[in-house]
Amino acid sequence: MAVKIGISLIAWQNDDLPDLTCGFTTEGALQDAARIGYQGVERGQRMPADTEGLRTCLDRYGVALCGGWCSGALMINDIAAEKAAIRAQVDQFAALKAPCIVYAECSNTIQGDQDTPLSCRPKLCRDEIMTYAAKLSELARWSAERGVVLGYHHHMGSMVQDAEDIDWLMEGSSEDLVLVYDTGHLHFAGADPVVVLDKWAHRVHHVHFKEVRQKVLDWVRLGDRSFLDGVAEGVFSVPGDPDGCIDFKAITEKLNAMGYAGWIVIEAEQDPGKAPPCAYSKIGYDHIVALCARSGLTVGQ
Repeated sequence: MAVKIGISLIAWQNDDLPDLTCGFTTEGALQDAARIGYQGVERGQRMPADTEGLRTCLDRYGVALCGGWCSGALMINDIAAEKAAIRAQVDQFAALKAPCIVYAECSNTIQGDQDTPLSCRPKLCRDEIMTYAAKLSELARWSAERGVVLGYHHHMGSMVQDAEDIDWLMEGSSEDLVLVYDTGHLHFAGADPVVVLDKWAHRVHHVHFKEVRQKVLDWVRLGDRSFLDGVAEGVFSVPGDPDGCIDFKAITEKLNAMGYAGWIVIEAEQDPGKAPPCAYSKIGYDHIVALCARSGLTVGQ
């Protein structure tokens, strides 16, 4: 059993705060990622939109497509409308053999609004999320039939944010829907990443390793600030950052114990003026490779 190590290009090209990373190109980001040793990258908005253009771009740097964000709107769309909305991305990811689509409900999220504090995020009741989960199961089953797994990404500022929300989503959905497990968003939400992994290991299909700087998180909470305030201030970082607080050793050991053989993807949006993307991405890569070796996880080629 082997894992693969990938990265989101969000450190070089932040889609939510584009001015933060306007000095970096897709080509430069891909070149950096490949040189460091990453085997794949998640799709960003500035990468080529067409399938053959994206394939050519990835092949040029010898990296695979290891996922990519999909802004869902199933809370306001019926199943047919949502299928139509995401069909092009599903078909593209299937054609490029991506391990999954990273799907999250964005019709009611506040994650992209820097003026709205996280305390105002949508918090649904159990019945509402369970009803949503049943619809989402149908969408996930359709996506799988078209050739790509649909994984749900819990996210700060969204209606599926904390451990309780994740429990309800998983309990209300079929196993057609899998979980994109994100360490940083779990810790930010007040959840224990190890406990969530213990509970939902059998549904975890894709893993994001995102570090959190606790001092910045405390600043966000005490000031009742927004998600993007936290990002701009540096709440996230890469594994291996000495200012981080997440126990990646325990998480990697659990991934090994559960026989995980998917992607481990670094996703660490930061201000590149404070955290140079290439340098920090290498710190993250080296740290993950070392953790995998110590934990018994083989890194595939």
